[in-house]
Amino acid sequence: MFVRGLLAAVVSLLVLAPASPAPAAPGGSDVRWSVRPSTAKGPDGRDYIIRRAAAGERLTDYVGVTNLTSRPLTFTVYGSDAYTTEDGSFALLPAAQKPTDLGSWIALGANRYEVPANTRLDIPFSISVPANATPGDHAGGVIASIAEEQTTADGQKVLVDRRIAARVYLTVAGAVAPALKIDSVRLEYAQSANPVDGGVMTVRYLVHNAGNLRLSGTGTVRVTGPFGWKLARTGDLTIPELLPGGSVTVTERISGVQPTVRLAVDVAVVPASFDQRLPAVSRGTGVWAWPWALVALIAAGLLHALVRLVRRRRRARTTPQDGLPAVPA
Repeated sequence: MFVRGLLAAVVSLLVLAPASPAPAAPGGSDVRWSVRPSTAKGPDGRDYIIRRAAAGERLTDYVGVTNLTSRPLTFTVYGSDAYTTEDGSFALLPAAQKPTDLGSWIALGANRYEVPANTRLDIPFSISVPANATPGDHAGGVIASIAEEQTTADGQKVLVDRRIAARVYLTVAGAVAPALKIDSVRLEYAQSANPVDGGVMTVRYLVHNAGNLRLSGTGTVRVTGPFGWKLARTGDLTIPELLPGGSVTVTERISGVQPTVRLAVDVAVVPASFDQRLPAVSRGTGVWAWPWALVALIAAGLLHALVRLVRRRRRARTTPQDGLPAVPA
């Protein structure tokens, strides 16, 4: 779809602070800027804006938007909600999607700000926490964006919405319930061509933040055979920080697992909290893993023994008995 006969598409690029200058846009744009937490007197060394408040409270904070080019730039500045992506990354809603949580509580004095060349502008914003806000962690960001018309390599005109944001974390006072859950575990076992090497066990498990605080953690996988025979154990794998309601699928591939007819897998995740020790959560399941090479070897041995037995019986039938003449052919 064309816009005013010029724009065939809209491309959105988002970088999260602490950020270096924005990446070059299609067409070789030289526009550069950065966004980071700040104060009325300038940046104070914070990587993120992390605040606590009670329901109904109003807070004020700042973001510093620095124009790193040699000409004035005009930015659209606004708040948005954050979410956890499928790979466990922190992301903000697309520009066209209206925030309903922390992003909707953020207000600025204007929608657009002009920043002179090679200058930083410290922009105040407020966070008005609703009286009915739920306790726990809420996440979002303050975005400074520029929309530029660019030309792609094939000559197509596109509108590039380039966004850089400072993260905002707000904890609303009240009852907290940190909780990670393992929602599902899926297993695949692939036999090796060389039975001595064992097979490859692929374990995929879904970790879900079912509480109201952002949490990370570490996950381990243990594989056992019959009678608790220990076959394999992974090292600790870092689970990325998950926002409340967020999920991530973790995949572990373990080589050298011997097939022992039935393999049991136990997944354990230890949540990492800022201020308290949380118990591990675990989930177990199993998969059939027949040692086909051994089964084939046993079958071949049984077949060989059966053939020899049949041949012996045939020879016994044609061998003359003691004291009796042989029957002439």
